Order: sequence, then structure tokens, then C-alpha cells
Amino acid sequence: MTKSLTYPGDNNESEPTGVDRRGLLKGAAAFAATAATMTAASAATVTPFGQTAAPTRSTDRLPLGPLPGSRYPDSHLESMKKPGVSFGPTGFPAFAGTMAVERVATGFRWAEGPVYFAAGRYVLFSDIPNNRIMRFTEDDGHLSVYRQPSMNSNGNTIDREGRLITCEHSGRRVTRTELDGSITIIADKYNGKRLNSPNDAVVTSDGAIWFTDPVYGIGGYYEGIKAEPEQEKRNVYRVDPKSGDVKVVVDDFVEPNGLGLSPDERKLYVCDTGFTDGPDNPSHIRVFDLDVAAGKASNSKVFADMPKPGITDGVRCDTAGRVWCSVGWGDPNEDGVRCYTPEGDLLGKIHIPETVANLCFGGQQRNRLYICGSTSLYAVYTSVQGAMKP
Repeated sequence: MTKSLTYPGDNNESEPTGVDRRGLLKGAAAFAATAATMTAASAATVTPFGQTAAPTRSTDRLPLGPLPGSRYPDSHLESMKKPGVSFGPTGFPAFAGTMAVERVATGFRWAEGPVYFAAGRYVLFSDIPNNRIMRFTEDDGHLSVYRQPSMNSNGNTIDREGRLITCEHSGRRVTRTELDGSITIIADKYNGKRLNSPNDAVVTSDGAIWFTDPVYGIGGYYEGIKAEPEQEKRNVYRVDPKSGDVKVVVDDFVEPNGLGLSPDERKLYVCDTGFTDGPDNPSHIRVFDLDVAAGKASNSKVFADMPKPGITDGVRCDTAGRVWCSVGWGDPNEDGVRCYTPEGDLLGKIHIPETVANLCFGGQQRNRLYICGSTSLYAVYTSVQGAMKP
């Protein structure tokens, strides 16, 4: 039996006063072994994260404020129900009065994954190549870095306890930022193999986290770390809120991307951006019947096709169940946001001068739409309220 170390002055009648020399020698040997291990570990080569931040200088072409040429009513809002611009609820519900589409922040390489935190009145969003999460505070327009490095974060959302959920390319994982700032790994493997590169996530009312896992983040070194995919398929997963088990809920996507919930959580919308992998692949939004309690998505059908070569990779709903989605990568005249009825009829478009990746509703009245458009964050007031379901 190894004795504990004792020191002069210890009040321990069962042990002699002094130092156990054998114990000391054993401790010294253990320390030396540990030191050698640490030295070897520190000498190991560690792969850095993807493209680290290199500032993008603002230019005259990207001023802040209302987009150049804007006047009321704003021609950037186009209604499909009548010619020209939109004038409110009878047409495209993006018009909210004397307003215009604004560029509220710029200087990013690829803005993605916006999420709104009502308590702080700020938007968090990813600048993927620059390996950081940005924060835009809407009450004073202040822009700052929330987290860097961010493991090349992509999609962000918020759970029902107000915690940040993040999909990370470099980490090939989904994480949760706890209220004390610590980070918990929610999912990084399935069947013992690493995930590809989680892209976007939503949280249902039971606390389950649903996320997509295409391969974009491991395709090169710009938005992550180049690697071979370990998962055979590009799946949609669900993380059980009690057990933490990760299960596949849909496995027939080419490249599952953005996803969103209907206000009643009976529908799950998932973008398939498989067109990026080949001209015959889909560029559309699929809709599923969602059973939250059972953790199942079924009865898939195409909700809306995108005009190729464009794609949509972000989707959110308003309180009436209308679907708002991003559009980009194709015809510049289609860059922006589209709005559909719950039945899939196109209501209107918001034209943005850049490819749009993702969007979210925010503002104290949930009627301000924040739009991640390539190098910039845009915003516009609408005449509807976001469902505020992640």
C-alpha cells in the first residue's frame, strides 16, 4: 500500500512525520513520464482550422443603409399576384409601409446561418471562410465578433432554453453553447464514423435537434478542412433530447441543406441543393409530414422547385405558415428571397444584389427579416411576423 505524502507539522498520529521517500520517488517517475508524453504531444502537428479571418475591405459598391435607388414603394419587393411592387397583405406580405431593403452590415466572405436572440436584440450569423460567428446588435447597429475560431460554423439556431445550437464544418459536429458559455458536443458521429459536415439545424418543442449533413464543408480548405466523407449517404438526422442518440430520419437526399419547421410543427421543410453536384440533380424544397413525438418525417413531396442553375439553402416560416427561402448562385435577377403560400404558390420576391444563403425573422415584433447575402447582412421590415420556431 502506497502511503500518502506527509509534511512536518501535519497533525496525523497514525503516520510518522516526514516524507515517504519511496512515494516521492514513484511520484517523480510518474511526473517525468507525464512530462515526456506532454512534450511528445506538443510536438505533434495539428491541422489548423479552415481559412482564418482575413478582413474584407468595404467598397463604395457596398454602402450601408437603404439599397441604392430605393424609393417608396421599394422596387426590390416584387409581388407575383399583381404587376410591379407590393403594397401589402392583399399581395406579397413583405411590404410594411415606408421602408426599403437595407444593408445593415458588410465585410464578410460568406455570410450564413442567422439566428435572432430576442433577449439581447442581436443577430448571430456565421462568416464561414473567416472562421467566425458575428454579432449584429439591432438597437445601435454595432457589429462585433462573437466567436473566433468558430470551427467554420455554418447554420445556427436557438433551442427552447435560449441556447445557441451551431453546425460546424471543421469540427464536423453539432454543438450547443450553454448559458455559462461552455460548449457541449451534441453530435459528431453516427455508427462510429464521423459526420460529413453538419450544415443547418432546427429544434422541435420536445427539445430534439434535427440537422442536415451534406459534404460541402469537407470539399476543400476554404470553408473547412478537406477530407473524405465517412458517411455513405447525406442524411437528415435527429438527436433524441433524453438519450442523446443520433438517428437517421431521411436518407435519400443528394445534398440536404437548410431546413425549417411550420408553426404547428406538423411540417418539416428541407432544401436539396444536389444541383451543385450535377445538372440532373435536384434544386428544390421538399416538405414532410412531421411527427414530433415519434421523431419521424414521412410522406415526402416536392414543395417548390428553384430556377436552375440557382439553389435555395435556407428556409423559415411566418405565423401563417408561409415559407420564406433564400435564392442564389444562378440568374442575378433571381438573387434574394422568395415567399410561398403553405400550398406552394409563389407570392413574391425580395431582390438582393448578391447571392443569398439564409435568413431569419427577428426584431422585437418578429417582423424584421434578416438576410445573409454573401458579403453582407440585409434587413427589411415585413407585414407579417416570423413563427420564431428554430
